[in-house]
Amino acid sequence: MTAETSLNDADIDRIAARIDRPVVLIGLMGAGKSTVGRRLAAMLGRDFIDADDAIEDAAQRKISEIFEEFGEAYFRDGERRVIARLIEENSGVIATGGGAFVDPETRALILEKAIAVWIDCDLDTLVERTSRRNHRPLLRNGDPREILGRLIKERGPLYSQAQVRVLSEDGPHNDTAKLIIEAIDQWM
Repeated sequence: MTAETSLNDADIDRIAARIDRPVVLIGLMGAGKSTVGRRLAAMLGRDFIDADDAIEDAAQRKISEIFEEFGEAYFRDGERRVIARLIEENSGVIATGGGAFVDPETRALILEKAIAVWIDCDLDTLVERTSRRNHRPLLRNGDPREILGRLIKERGPLYSQAQVRVLSEDGPHNDTAKLIIEAIDQWM
């Protein structure tokens, strides 16, 4: 869904009242899950939690350090446990890391107990957004454009299992948040 939305505050309040489980944002790094998630949570009157921040808090170390010291499989196991806890404790908006939904157990958990929203984004925008900071372990060992292009091909079919999909463009994040609310309304 990429069309503009005409939602007003009353529409948003009506839709928010119908949402009875957490909204979990999925998609590639740079799609805007955290930034849009904060705006979405504010619009819905819900809490926002970034799963990556919760993982770092639980582990008392940076995600990049967990990857380096223990590897991706260890990280994904811890990520799944944290996301399960967040879903159980929260009916707000949860932003996940780009690889969370790729894990079959994490994906099944999210699809069963939450509303999965895929924030899709074109390659050029992802490359531009991820170039702003150098904290993404998967982009450190190679050409970011090539890596992100490969991840789009690998993860797209998995992300497409989400109940809701919206396209994040270079416009205001509030517009993307409203598109998510409208898409959730249509899905429900």
